[in-house]
Amino acid sequence: MMTKYSIYKGLQRPLVYRGFKGKFIGWGIGFLILGLVGGGLTGALTNMYLGGIITILTIAGGLTFTFYRQKDGLHDKTRNKGISIHPIRLKKKYADPFS
Repeated sequence: MMTKYSIYKGLQRPLVYRGFKGKFIGWGIGFLILGLVGGGLTGALTNMYLGGIITILTIAGGLTFTFYRQKDGLHDKTRNKGISIHPIRLKKKYADPFS
């Protein structure tokens, strides 16, 4: 008797968490940590209110930047329009005996 197994069809899809996909989840976490550490250091060294403002601005700006970068796609590549001409830079390794 043949046994049928269900196939999980979501294996090839990127991981999604709160609107962030794939590598942008790491970018979002990085901006959160950067904002907390930077704001904490600023608050400890200068003023608590300035540190709070730095924290909020860094996190909000970083997450906004991440959302806009995500619109280009997970694998954004530079696409050059036009014709690219690559120069040939080959050198002869040995002397040609027939010339």
